[in-house]
Amino acid sequence: MKNDRGSIVRPVPLPESASRPVVTPLSPSVVYASDTPDMLDAQYEGGLHGYTYSREGHPNADVVARTIDAMEGAPHMGVVVSSGMAAVSAVLLGLTSAGDHVIGGNQLYGRSLRMMSEDLPRLGIETSMIDPGDVDAVRAAIRPNTKMILVEVVSNPTLRVADILGLSALARETGVLLVVDNTFTTPRAFKAFDHGADIVIHSVTKLLAGHSDVMLGYVAAADAALNDRLRVFSVTAGLSPSPFDCWLAERGMLSFNLRFDRAQSTAAILADHLAELDGVSRVIYPARHDHPDHKRAEALLKGAYCNMVSFEVKDSRAAANALARAAEGLSFAPTLGDVGTTLSHPASSSHRALTPEKRAELGMSEGFFRVSVGLEDPDALCAVFSDAVQAATDA
Repeated sequence: MKNDRGSIVRPVPLPESASRPVVTPLSPSVVYASDTPDMLDAQYEGGLHGYTYSREGHPNADVVARTIDAMEGAPHMGVVVSSGMAAVSAVLLGLTSAGDHVIGGNQLYGRSLRMMSEDLPRLGIETSMIDPGDVDAVRAAIRPNTKMILVEVVSNPTLRVADILGLSALARETGVLLVVDNTFTTPRAFKAFDHGADIVIHSVTKLLAGHSDVMLGYVAAADAALNDRLRVFSVTAGLSPSPFDCWLAERGMLSFNLRFDRAQSTAAILADHLAELDGVSRVIYPARHDHPDHKRAEALLKGAYCNMVSFEVKDSRAAANALARAAEGLSFAPTLGDVGTTLSHPASSSHRALTPEKRAELGMSEGFFRVSVGLEDPDALCAVFSDAVQAATDA
């Protein structure tokens, strides 16, 4: 005699439909049921494709991975993780061991710098921070135990451009892995695998998702075995992404190309406008001919210079506070890639852990700001910055 189906908690299967949803369904289920132990074995052993436990993968994460894979030209399906720093951690902690040596760009994102300078040495992994635009200096830093070189195409927040082609040739020559954080530039401006990267990292949180409502990262390796190691470590370490964040990220990426092109166009206008203001002592934007790496940026990025602009006003916290207060309608926030323009101050956010002397060495004073340009009208945005710079000058 059959059980009364009313007593079963989950008795009703999903309704069948001859049509399909236009929008990817959100799949929040933590677990997926298989028919038999043999079926579960087949899934784990690769004979059947299926989901088991969402820490090990789920449909929304796979949709995001395949979308970024297509953008980057990744040869294997990448791994979506819970944040950009989770992607950095998967590489630095998942692929290195005590006794290894890692070279990092000396102007990496603040938390990446902190992991390189504090966490890896604590685990017995040696590190060196080198200018990624100076291939000879990187070559000199390579040791017999050097495992990888980690760089950003365009550095955060000083917007220096790495010599990716030179580093790629050096990595091939020495057998060292080249890891490229492509968050700032995105695959719209630069396809890292096409230029010799072994591993590509993204903070999907930023421009790819683009709405300040998602926290995700992505990492993929050109080598299948390395890619599998990244996936296994991410699952073991619990770096798993939220299905809801993945669902939102897919939504954001549908408009990514349009958002990137509009924001980059406005960034170029804003950079030129800032350079004309009396209270601005320095403007950093790779498209400008006064950028120290302009020729390299022109060759690598081919006109797609990203939406980030950095600039400097007088070196005082009072001036910085005045500028932030006067930037009417803009969010003063330690983020980038939103649909709205955001303003950040590295000395009080991303690079606050560094001493003032170290920040000065990297070119970041109290008057240094980074702008993530959004989708505003360019004329309106320039007017806001005119007022803000004037306020800093008067402070």
